[in-house]
Amino acid sequence: MSFYQDFADKTAIEAWHARERQPYRHFDLKPLAPTLGAEIRGLDLSRPLGAQQADELRRAMGEYLVLAFRGQQLDGEQHKAFARQFGRLHRHVLAKDRVVAGGTDDPEILAWRTGPQSRFTAGDAWHHDVSCDAAPIWGSFLRVTRLPPGGGGDTAFANMELAYESLSEPYKRFLQGLTALHDGAQAWTAGYGARPAPGKAFPASEHPVVATHPHTGRKFLFVNEAFTSHIVQLGRDESSAVLQQLYAHVRRHLAFQVRVHWEPGTLLFWDNWATQHHAVWDYFPQERWGERVSVCLEEGPRA
Repeated sequence: MSFYQDFADKTAIEAWHARERQPYRHFDLKPLAPTLGAEIRGLDLSRPLGAQQADELRRAMGEYLVLAFRGQQLDGEQHKAFARQFGRLHRHVLAKDRVVAGGTDDPEILAWRTGPQSRFTAGDAWHHDVSCDAAPIWGSFLRVTRLPPGGGGDTAFANMELAYESLSEPYKRFLQGLTALHDGAQAWTAGYGARPAPGKAFPASEHPVVATHPHTGRKFLFVNEAFTSHIVQLGRDESSAVLQQLYAHVRRHLAFQVRVHWEPGTLLFWDNWATQHHAVWDYFPQERWGERVSVCLEEGPRA
């Protein structure tokens, strides 16, 4: 195989590093990894953000895609109030489902408690959150309320902008214009055994395989193994081959990834369109509890 045919990932990383980034004036920011994520200190998220703080956080999200805030002490209402400054709060269809969630009946908070009796933990696969919705979650805000005493329970993220940009030009052209079906039943019924309410069905929606971000204008891959069932325009075998290749592409490129280590008082805020994430379940049978609040934009990803 030609060396140069597999060099697109390096040129994509080079272009990522070449983007101009201005310093931040209203908080301290330290990158977590060269291609994804930043740690932020110096903000109290229990209080409303000032206009300049909010503007800088939006810029930081566009530049780093995953933000880890350290030293925060938030209750559920403060958690929601912080998220509400970035969009309309998402109401999760499984928030009250004890098969998947637990710990709160608030539809705007998805809580879970993983412990020694758990058969699975939420998010233990590469995915975008709730990509089956017509307007999927854009921003997710997660805090872990009980950490495993022995350590572990990191959350891994993958940069889906770099996942797209690192593909060959012919492959990019092939993917343009394709759409994929994202099915809640695949993730929640087949994955967790959860059932929709009587007379209801879990949402299923069609989204572009390659979308353009409304905030940055950059393109990103938007398929994931948890929710995506098939590419609409392709035959079954063709669709499976393409999707499996794209999933493997995300998993194998460690240079596009970061693992965020949790510590008491951490809140994570990430771009759920331009990244995928994976909750690492390496602490069994110890307990890990968490609560997630999310926000939506008015529309879903567009080609």
